[in-house]
Amino acid sequence: MSRVKPEAIWQHDKVLPYILTTLKDKIDDITAVEKIFLFGSRGRVPFDKWDTLEGKDWDVLVQAKCKLKNAHTLLDKDYYLDLLVLDEETIQKHYYNNKLTMIFPGNELDDFITKTQ
Repeated sequence: MSRVKPEAIWQHDKVLPYILTTLKDKIDDITAVEKIFLFGSRGRVPFDKWDTLEGKDWDVLVQAKCKLKNAHTLLDKDYYLDLLVLDEETIQKHYYNNKLTMIFPGNELDDFITKTQ
């Protein structure tokens, strides 16, 4: 489990745009991003219950053409993310039974926000 950093940003409206633009672009410079998932607490808890996750970190799993070692060097220091960049075969082998929430392509959070507005 990751340690909590009080100065970190937890709000999905600030973290998700970072994950889906800045971080995705950084990874795309190295290897093509195919999918982005949330796992851990945010992968298991429905979006409408995310208020119960205040203070939890973001576990981000990126499916790319090839896996990247030391992917944490791509992270902005203002966001506290656990980041894995793996290929599809590795994800199928090691994360197949985990609850994953895909946020790219086809952002499930956008669908939820649209339904609740």
